[in-house]
Amino acid sequence: MTLPRKQLISIDDTPYYHIVTRCIRRAFLCGKDKYSGNCYEHRRKLIVDRIKKLADVFNIDVCAYAVMSNHYHLVLKVNCTKGWDEKRVLMHWSSLCEIIPLCRRFLKGEHLSKAELDMVYLQTNDYRKRLMCISDFMQLLNQHIARQANIEDKVTGHFWQARFKSQALLDERALLTCMAYVDLNPIRAAMAQTPESSDYTSIQERIKSKKTKLLNLGFGEDDIPYGLGDYCALVDATGRAIVANKRGFIPDDLPDILDRLNLCSDTWLDELNQFKTKGHTAVGTIQQLKDFCKSVNKKWRNGIQLIPALE
Repeated sequence: MTLPRKQLISIDDTPYYHIVTRCIRRAFLCGKDKYSGNCYEHRRKLIVDRIKKLADVFNIDVCAYAVMSNHYHLVLKVNCTKGWDEKRVLMHWSSLCEIIPLCRRFLKGEHLSKAELDMVYLQTNDYRKRLMCISDFMQLLNQHIARQANIEDKVTGHFWQARFKSQALLDERALLTCMAYVDLNPIRAAMAQTPESSDYTSIQERIKSKKTKLLNLGFGEDDIPYGLGDYCALVDATGRAIVANKRGFIPDDLPDILDRLNLCSDTWLDELNQFKTKGHTAVGTIQQLKDFCKSVNKKWRNGIQLIPALE
């Protein structure tokens, strides 16, 4: 049975979540459709641009992304909007959606009665919650892409297979494992040979533009203490491993990515085990998984699938 989204996302346990969305009716999100011969490669930029726009408005960071032919991956970090005043909240939300007339009057600086101000503050609190809500983020992302794709395909109806899939990442190791898994998707699908040549992935953008706002990939001083060189080395080393059910890998005769990109690294991360995603809604240690089950009101291994990170 499908679980309500509120039972899969618990910000008190972790701000990090892996998101996957797939197309329906064998539709092509991007790339070339071998059945019709149509090319949808231009949609990759449409998706990435929309992700960036939403990341600028929502108080949600994009830690990693990969846009594939019929699905895409995101790793998101939910931040807190408690420090945002009412005007900032209203300006952010109104840049994407309509706000009630009282809130528009408040933004214009018009005089409001106490009762009207109370209504503004109440409504602003709702907008504040939505600006740190993954469901709202994904709804505004997927609706936009589906609308554009249906217009282009001259069809109506559903474009996405179902609700997005979410997976809680309960510790740093789970986060790093998942990010590497996402960044390696084009390589495992034999669409690219190296991370730097993997188009429309976060690792390629990170390499090309180290200071891009989007690429505050959870690597800030207050998050996890790993630099660009460490992470690139991690992904490169993992991508060289041959996985039985995957077509692609990084050729072993290529120099290390740090040499290819002239990057320096002071530390080296342990090799990752293969990251498992299908059917699992949370990743972490045994105790973290038990605590997560308690938070989302589910019994251990009853109605929810979990996996210990790197164990």
